[in-house]
Amino acid sequence: MQRKDHIDAFGAVSLIGFSALLGFNQVVIKLVNDGLQPVFSAGLRSFFAMVLIFLWMRWRRSGPHFERAVLPSGILSGVLFASEFILLYLALDLTTVARTSVLFYSMPVWLSLMVHFTVPEERLTPQKTLGLLLAFAGVCLALADRGVGGQASLAGDLMALGGSLGWAGIALLARISPFSRVGPTMQIFWQLCVSSVILLIAALFFGPLVRAFQPIHAAGLGFQILAIATGGYLFWFWLLKIYPASGVASFGFLAPIFGVFFGWLILNEPVGPTLWAALALVSLGLILINRRRA
Repeated sequence: MQRKDHIDAFGAVSLIGFSALLGFNQVVIKLVNDGLQPVFSAGLRSFFAMVLIFLWMRWRRSGPHFERAVLPSGILSGVLFASEFILLYLALDLTTVARTSVLFYSMPVWLSLMVHFTVPEERLTPQKTLGLLLAFAGVCLALADRGVGGQASLAGDLMALGGSLGWAGIALLARISPFSRVGPTMQIFWQLCVSSVILLIAALFFGPLVRAFQPIHAAGLGFQILAIATGGYLFWFWLLKIYPASGVASFGFLAPIFGVFFGWLILNEPVGPTLWAALALVSLGLILINRRRA
């Protein structure tokens, strides 16, 4: 497809579908955690996705290519990637999908702050500042809400927030370091290579690797490997090549909405008015952060 200067119907449907996929993935992670230790599950996902990305690149005769200048930032990106998913998977083991979604997908808030201090041409505008304040208020409201029934672990909430910060760090690294010189597929490959080693070793320190493993857990792990870590991210980067990055980013507010919805629908998680208010604030904030000024 040719490069386009706006989001058309195909792009909108694709991005809505991808956001729904990310929201649903939160439920899948929580379900797989019943059968596999969270960090071990994250390690398996990274390892097998790395193998599939490697085969994809070899089939296309496009790599992998490792540049010496990219080595430090590539390794750091992988370390952040591993940290992000250790925290995310443990968060989903401790707290609800709904709460994790609101906190984890606040990533653009932290990225906007990081970019403000490191990329002069992308400083916060009044509109983005208002969006950041609204989203930050939503995060604080979610953290303060301990009255909803079901799991509401402060440790899990803080881990989800920490995972969001790790994700923002990866995005910043891809903007201001030599890591930005490599293509998106190679960036993913770097992260999967480094994180698979770290996660599989770290899993040895988080208890038994296998819990009550059943075929449904294997299916869930396969979904994460194929539909998220491999196909999903490749598809998202393909959309970035066709549509404006700001337009693609503007659909990011849908991911926490879908996460809360699927947590309520599939896992029957209680979602009280305070969490809905927090979700509304975060979503509105993300819209303002990503919305282009006329």
